[in-house]
Amino acid sequence: MHMPVPSPRVIALKSQLADRLRGVLPADAVITDIAETRAYECDGLSAYRCPPLLAVLPASTQEVSDVLRICHDMGVPVVPRGSGTSLAGGAMPTADSVILGVARLNAVLETDYADRIIRVQTGRTNLSVTGAVEADGFFYAPDPSSQLACAIAGNIAMNSGGAHCLKYGVTTNNLLGVTMVMMDGTVVEIGGAHLDAPGLDLLGVICGSEGQLGVVTEATLRILRKPEGARPVLIGFNGNAIAGACVSDIIKAGVLPVAIEFMDRPCIEACEAFAHAGYPDCEALLIIEVEGSDAEIDHQLTLIEEIAARHDPVEVRQARDADEAARIWLGRKSAFGAMGQINDYMCLDGTIPVTELPNVLDRIRQMSAEYGLDVANVFHAGDGNMHPLILYNANTPGDLERCEAFGAAILKLCVEVGGCLTGEHGVGIEKRELMHVQFNAADLDAQMAVKDVFDPGWLLNPAKVFPLDASAAHRAA
Repeated sequence: MHMPVPSPRVIALKSQLADRLRGVLPADAVITDIAETRAYECDGLSAYRCPPLLAVLPASTQEVSDVLRICHDMGVPVVPRGSGTSLAGGAMPTADSVILGVARLNAVLETDYADRIIRVQTGRTNLSVTGAVEADGFFYAPDPSSQLACAIAGNIAMNSGGAHCLKYGVTTNNLLGVTMVMMDGTVVEIGGAHLDAPGLDLLGVICGSEGQLGVVTEATLRILRKPEGARPVLIGFNGNAIAGACVSDIIKAGVLPVAIEFMDRPCIEACEAFAHAGYPDCEALLIIEVEGSDAEIDHQLTLIEEIAARHDPVEVRQARDADEAARIWLGRKSAFGAMGQINDYMCLDGTIPVTELPNVLDRIRQMSAEYGLDVANVFHAGDGNMHPLILYNANTPGDLERCEAFGAAILKLCVEVGGCLTGEHGVGIEKRELMHVQFNAADLDAQMAVKDVFDPGWLLNPAKVFPLDASAAHRAA
């Protein structure tokens, strides 16, 4: 993966920069030792690594502002970092950049149950937001598979979703306002605690901007009342395309489950060996969850099972109690860790129209044979957000490059059938050069013009998202 050549001028500033940063941060919040900076050399896309110039861990909006002002004055690039769970290389540094980690920004600042909002610092983990309100009968809806570790800052940067986004939407549908620090240290408030906050509607520009426009330090999030009840059903099938067709039929029938999750045989077997969830022996399975009163749940699941019956399922298993429900979800929530036990893999994130699921799954199977690499499919089937896991051996010369080529072919297929390059993982460096596939030169120019407004010096995460040939003039300005 090509990255810009680090600036010798910036690297030479390391000692001076560290001294200035120690003037505004506690001593332990400025990390300069090369061995310690290796903790920040990559994110979840671990195939590519580069230690940063140094790393900083501010604990307040003011400290973030002070850090950015100093880096702006000295012309030093900054790479914002949440918890480092990004699977697209969004937080990978360059040798001349400062990693700005938000892990110490983890407080709950305000909870308002009457207006159903919570305001948090953005280093707080996704799951701990629900943890702060669940005793009072509320929850925060977006639930990425990495929710135990991933930070709200990263969720906002990548517009993360999760298993339950089919009903509740992704981060942008649950984000009401942010406090953001721009590269020159200016602190801005965007949105607020209400649906139609005053001022320009810029929240949709910020959410999903991948750390390109500013560092979000505080977020006002929508919280919801816990549903009266919820129940999953597990349905096994004899083939991937058959399971995909069942998903399409459920959506076409107007049924709106809370989640529809897909797993194929390689993933099922890995998860079963890892988590012992009791999954059936089948080629593909769906986990479908519905919510409401007992009567509503029974009605929805009856419709879903009637639709599934047309596709000759291997097994249909409704959860009879909370323990069975937890076991049905256990394997799915363990999928990425389970796959990591058996192989190196690259996790993709293309999104397609739901009606194209059978076709795309069949095409991926064919491409797997062409490239000579196995694929495990696990994804949010209800909204067409696919996560093919391409299995390869990092120690075999040429395997990584073959994996990258296969991944590019899958993502191009997603665009070809009317989908897009990413659903929730972001572009980062992984899909950066594929942006030409989805956008023409005028589209990219318009997007980069937005970054020009927020970050004229292109110091925030400058080597990400946009193809390097398209952004070269902006980065050199």
